[in-house]
Amino acid sequence: MKDTIIQLKGLTKCYGPQRAVDDLSLNISKGEIFGLLGPNGAGKTTTILMMLGLTDPTDGTAFVCGYNATSNPIAVKRKVGYMPDSLGFYDNMTALENLKYIARLNGLSENEIRIRTSELMEIVGLSSVMTKKTSTFSRGMKQRLGLAEVLIKQPDVIILDEPTLGIDPGGVQEFLTLIKRLSKEQELTVLLSSHHLHHVQQVCDRVGIFVKGKLLAQGNIETLSADLFGHMGHVVSIKSAHAIPQPWSLQQELEQWEAIKQITMDKETIVFECKENITPALVRFFVENGYDILGVRQKDYGLDDIYQQYFEDIN
Repeated sequence: MKDTIIQLKGLTKCYGPQRAVDDLSLNISKGEIFGLLGPNGAGKTTTILMMLGLTDPTDGTAFVCGYNATSNPIAVKRKVGYMPDSLGFYDNMTALENLKYIARLNGLSENEIRIRTSELMEIVGLSSVMTKKTSTFSRGMKQRLGLAEVLIKQPDVIILDEPTLGIDPGGVQEFLTLIKRLSKEQELTVLLSSHHLHHVQQVCDRVGIFVKGKLLAQGNIETLSADLFGHMGHVVSIKSAHAIPQPWSLQQELEQWEAIKQITMDKETIVFECKENITPALVRFFVENGYDILGVRQKDYGLDDIYQQYFEDIN
């Protein structure tokens, strides 16, 4: 098992009687992409601010890269790159000038700056526009430049708060692919905060469902799906090219199968709820009995199903 690089223990933040973050405990391993998923106002940004030492917790601790973020925030900031949901650049400066300025603030030598800025502009795909002023940049281009600024000091961890906000679908796909590639190549640990389920599902190794300040569940999609929907078994639907003749006779025959829990028939479509995955056997049965099959679909419970289930439970 990889080393834990982010460890949150009982992390709590109160504003008067309101608990913005409520007893949050979470471990994130080195090289992992973890998605903190929840609606706006769930407490995601407050959690990030505590991890960076930018606001003190009411209770609990946040250890990042081995340092206590409350008592040693400077050490954490040296190891962590943070990209907020709202980026700001000097509009009268070029992309390269903005990046060099950030590099100097991080204490890089002029020789390091020359090498690193050139490399990063290439990595984030801005080499061809790096001499243009950032006032001309689209939201997607600014996000790429923001990522370059985050990476300039070669952090061990990068934290991205709503990084796909306001980017067109094509730009989102390119940005997420870039994040995944960088994490793999550089063994970067990534904490990605978002309320976009589909984006999180595309890129993250594990996710945490965060609602009203509470972490309701964490794990990969398969684990969360099994925990929530495992009792429902394997669901498969088979669609025939024609209306099924003598459906009741067919249903009685299939109900004898031990692995089948329930059968629902509707003209050309039959839906099976099974104790185990018997899809190949079902397809073989229909083909051997002369049915023309138009389609077979197995039910996969994605992140939207998982999130909705937890969200409904908390409301």
